Amino acid sequence: MAAGRLDASALRKWAHTAVGDLIAHTDEINRLNVFPVPDADTGTNMLFTMRSAWAQVDAQPAGDVAQVAAALAAGALQGARGNSGVILSQILLAVAEVVASAAAQRDGDLYDIDGVLYGAALRHAVALVVASMGEPVPGTIVSVLQAAAGAAEHCAADGAELGAVTVAAADAAAAALDQTPHQLDVLAEAGVVDSGGRGLLVLLDAMASTIAGHTARRPTYQPSAGPALPAAGTSAPPQFEVMYLLSGCGADAVEGLRAALDQLGESVTIATSGSNEFSVHVHVDDAGAAVEAGLAVGTPSRIQITALLGGPDTRPAGGWAKARAVLAVVDGDGGAELFAGEGAAVLRPADGEAISAKQLLRALVDAGAAQVMVLPNGYVAAEELVAGCTAAIGWGIDVVPVPTGSMVQGLAALAVHDGDRQAVDDGYTMARAAAGARHGSVRVATEEALTWAGTCKPGDGLGIAGDEVLIVGPDVTTAAAGLIDLLLLAGGELITVLTGDGVAPDVGKALQEHVHREHLGAELVTYHTGHRGDALLIGVE
Repeated sequence: MAAGRLDASALRKWAHTAVGDLIAHTDEINRLNVFPVPDADTGTNMLFTMRSAWAQVDAQPAGDVAQVAAALAAGALQGARGNSGVILSQILLAVAEVVASAAAQRDGDLYDIDGVLYGAALRHAVALVVASMGEPVPGTIVSVLQAAAGAAEHCAADGAELGAVTVAAADAAAAALDQTPHQLDVLAEAGVVDSGGRGLLVLLDAMASTIAGHTARRPTYQPSAGPALPAAGTSAPPQFEVMYLLSGCGADAVEGLRAALDQLGESVTIATSGSNEFSVHVHVDDAGAAVEAGLAVGTPSRIQITALLGGPDTRPAGGWAKARAVLAVVDGDGGAELFAGEGAAVLRPADGEAISAKQLLRALVDAGAAQVMVLPNGYVAAEELVAGCTAAIGWGIDVVPVPTGSMVQGLAALAVHDGDRQAVDDGYTMARAAAGARHGSVRVATEEALTWAGTCKPGDGLGIAGDEVLIVGPDVTTAAAGLIDLLLLAGGELITVLTGDGVAPDVGKALQEHVHREHLGAELVTYHTGHRGDALLIGVE
């Protein structure tokens, strides 16, 4: 990624950053949500829409900036959640359409988005969002988007570099956001700025950070008054949010559908994908009638009907993608493949860095499940594990941390996982399996030292169980054989050996021969995980 350029790599990086920043700000955005329905889910909906956009990009091979933009738009439309998610899909579609048009004019020879194109994309986004909403309401995300587009266009027209353009757009959006309570009475009554506008500011700040390397410090936006309540004598808000994708119809039919939905409910948004497919959103009392209105003009799919309870629940509007998942913290390419092959989502520590609570929270959200069994495998400090899991519980995820101190214990727990059992039963069974897997490790001594097993010198193999060195051998294989002998003193039939980065294949073969010779009836299996640190991880069940 070139500094200050919005090329394919930078656009990917922005999408990844935007997801992380929305995770950090989702609760704040949700607390601001009083319009059009005070259902406290704007931040959640924008996050899950952006996650869907990022997943689409992450799943495809590397492409040019136009292909990345198109993938973001497609993923957002397919995964749009709530009114704010549909609007976000139109903003990403605007970027894709402007970039595609510029690429076509240059015979496909477009490598990055400059300041002029960035301003044009934001201006086109205003048009698409207004078209999807019908009649725009001042003091909403549209007002914030208009301010950002105007600032970007003005700055780019003056010849500014892209970094300055992105900063100008974000700062103008922040100023417009501060004005939203003066434009919309319901915001003023609740003492909040517009929640969708706040979410948009997060995305614009993420872009400024990606391109310019910095952005202004924003205040924490929070209500300065109690929640806005319906005035006496006014009707109750609609009971249901209905969303679906609609295909097989033209623009005239869509306008007819908009009129029909306006009669049925409120907060109608119909967003285009740029092709013959539309994302439909409405709040109604009669959910069936809203779906039937779509059937009358086209073919609805991916139908989502959600009760508008108006509470602070942070679960995604369409429900989690699956009931239960297992998240395993692992190291090494082979380790990731091994656990993923057994059906687990994986989180890997960066080079030399410990897993933080924020990283854990993101992985828990990305698992996309209502219940997540966590296998820390010795790679997450206790305080970070508790903090990350507690934050995820606040998101409405039922988290069950399973006490696994090594990847070999994690494999034992994963082997007995059963998503059809109740979570408490599944967690207890996995914890028992992990506890029943006695484990140790072998590492290479780096200096001369005195251990419980005697003096070691650099290059010796050290067999470790718990925090103690129990075996000192002239090499890794000898130390591992001695450690296996000790672990089998209390019985066992299956020995699992995970070999780390740089360990030769003949180590596993030598240990298999040792077990076959010394421990009849026991079986040893070896996997090359490529983990760092210890040369071998050994478990006995």
